[in-house]
Amino acid sequence: MASRNVGRRRADHRATTRGNRRRTLEIPQGHGHGHGHGHGDHVVDTSVVNSDAIVARRVRIVVAAVLIPLITAAVVMMIVLWPGGGVKVTSYQTNTARGEVTAMKVCPDPKDKCDLATVKLDNGPDKGKAVPVQVPTAAGTTFPIKVGQTVMLGVQDGAPLDQKYQYVDHDRTKPLLILAVIFAIAVVALSRWRGFAALIALAVTAVMLTQFILPAILKGSNPLVVAVVGGAVIMTIAVFLTHGINAESSIALAGTIAALGLTVLLGWFFTKFSMLSGLAAEGASQAKSFAPNLSLTGLLVAGMVIGALGVLDDVTVTQAAAVWELSAANPGASRRELLAAGLRIGRTHVASVVNTLVLAYAGAAMPVLIVFAIQDLPGLSVISTEAVAIEVVRGLVGSLGIIAAVPLTTALAAMAVADRSRDLVAEAEHL
Repeated sequence: MASRNVGRRRADHRATTRGNRRRTLEIPQGHGHGHGHGHGDHVVDTSVVNSDAIVARRVRIVVAAVLIPLITAAVVMMIVLWPGGGVKVTSYQTNTARGEVTAMKVCPDPKDKCDLATVKLDNGPDKGKAVPVQVPTAAGTTFPIKVGQTVMLGVQDGAPLDQKYQYVDHDRTKPLLILAVIFAIAVVALSRWRGFAALIALAVTAVMLTQFILPAILKGSNPLVVAVVGGAVIMTIAVFLTHGINAESSIALAGTIAALGLTVLLGWFFTKFSMLSGLAAEGASQAKSFAPNLSLTGLLVAGMVIGALGVLDDVTVTQAAAVWELSAANPGASRRELLAAGLRIGRTHVASVVNTLVLAYAGAAMPVLIVFAIQDLPGLSVISTEAVAIEVVRGLVGSLGIIAAVPLTTALAAMAVADRSRDLVAEAEHL
């Protein structure tokens, strides 16, 4: 009796599998970033894919063979390259202070073209004291200083109190904090706990940039190596923290690291091939003057890598989630079917993301482009100048990395979840 029931269940499972195989694989309607809802109230539950024994076994192979060695190597390299404390460029170290403007008047000498502000200091050894500070009033100053505003000051050690403090800029801490709070509320309101996790991942990224990547480069480490190591660690933390440690996020991370490696190779090759010195990049000559041993070409490629990381994360997570939903909707889907359907989703996503990335780089280079527009130079001459060529290489290399991320991640995901129901039937028959 028991064997008859087992045989009936196997026959039903085979019939279901054949029916699934005959049907054309459908992309769930309303698919956004992998976890979207269909028409009506139908929701595709992808947790069944993550908990599938077949998928778990396949993904463990990827994790053991690829992710664990790469992540371990990145962590070890980060420890070796960690700059430690006291990384400074002595010739450019300045003390700073903040204070509130309590009074304003015109400087006694009209030739100085300045206002004389009385600033009550909020920090430093002279905290609480009111000091005179000259504020330039030259043409082009958009936002003049007013009483009640807070300003940032430079400190000249050893000078008399009336000459010790110099005006630097407006203190924009308050509006920036307000904007950051609005952003955080919007993220959490829309994505809830996952949004909160994303904010923590963002904080980790900021710490990695300020405490490891920039200080390590300043200390003299190869900028490209530092960017690759820091980028790999950032992506590992961001993906697992935001999306959980599971089969889906592991595949997304594997696709991200693969696309990141390709981006590094393309960036390095086309930087050399295009003969880009990096000197025309914004702030590069100033950075070189303070750190003569700094590799500007390495720094240029490192910037390409860091700039592409966030978009790569978005694309790979989306593709992995898309294939997971497709497999949840049709467990009998083959690798070819999942790959074809996943790529159909990826094409639309990439078309918009690539445009976004190129426009972002063009926006950053807008002042340079304006200068060339004023000069009315021929288009080819403008593109060939290093300042513009740098942005072109940045945009196109980053876009190539994004394009490669789609088939790479989709293929990995399809191999992980394809033919789940057929494999279950085969195992049942073997038993």
